[in-house]
Amino acid sequence: MKTARLYSFDDIRIEDIPVPEPGPRDALVRTRACGICSGDVMPWYIEKKAPVVVGHEPAGVIVAVGEDVTSYKKGDRVFVHHHAPCTDCRYCRRGDYVQCETWRSSRIIPGGVAEYILVPSVNLEHDTIVIPDTMSFEDATLIEPVACVVKGLRRTRVKSGDTVLMIGLGVMGMIHVLLLKRYGAGRVIAADRNPYRLDKALGFGADGVIDVTTTGLRQGLQDLTGGEMAELVVVGPNSAEAMMQGMECVRPGGQVLFFTPAKPGEQLTVDPNYLYFRDIDIITSYSCGPDDTADACDLVAQKVVSADKLVTHRFPIERTDEAFKLTARAGESLKSLIVFQ
Repeated sequence: MKTARLYSFDDIRIEDIPVPEPGPRDALVRTRACGICSGDVMPWYIEKKAPVVVGHEPAGVIVAVGEDVTSYKKGDRVFVHHHAPCTDCRYCRRGDYVQCETWRSSRIIPGGVAEYILVPSVNLEHDTIVIPDTMSFEDATLIEPVACVVKGLRRTRVKSGDTVLMIGLGVMGMIHVLLLKRYGAGRVIAADRNPYRLDKALGFGADGVIDVTTTGLRQGLQDLTGGEMAELVVVGPNSAEAMMQGMECVRPGGQVLFFTPAKPGEQLTVDPNYLYFRDIDIITSYSCGPDDTADACDLVAQKVVSADKLVTHRFPIERTDEAFKLTARAGESLKSLIVFQ
């Protein structure tokens, strides 16, 4: 079978390897589509895993199951999460699935951009979802990224009528725009430097946009809110500078959600009294767990988030390198998929 293996960000090779053999409690999935994650086009993040078969947003059809598998069968159309928790450790009992050692060590084999995927038993039983017949495979690839947004918004305390500022309008920022009002936001303001993405955000329901190339972020928010700023600021870009800007845009009593990690070596220096006397909460949110993917599947099934809205480019596996480069350029594109015949 064909796979797309990354050796460095500028070196992604299409390689033939044997189709994996499922064990007694495993399943084999024929991949029909896999998304390219915006996190995977951060070279520092993906290259530390190299060499690696890329992709962790797959959907496909089960073509074989082990003899001890009873919950799934050949022919099931599924979304597969690349990490799955044990469900029994202290972290799992608290719902902190991403801190579970099993979650962190689990994986799909060899990766999402492969013609076939071996789903180990822990992933199969603890975070694989049979998708509705009405859901396309392209839609199903969005379950994992939507789940990451669901988790982040759960960790915030958005209240009815709140003003929310979304900084950064890559595909994850756009998913926030699509979901925020379902989580209680009264007004959504989106900021970016890309006119294409600013226009898209307005089409997806943003109440106002800030072009940071013409108006400073803080000044733009002041202008749109009459100086009241935002109860919640979601920081999308992976930089400490963006995090600092986010903290400058939140109103007293508000929250700042760091949705993406900063680059290695960056430091965030903040006056603790600025946070303390303003009662500002800093919230982080890393990846997602099975409760989030279940809710995300419902949202995708309802077409709140869909491939029709977000997928702008589709590539065969042989053009995986092109899909990565397009996603990294962050131009007139949102979501790129690798699709399989």
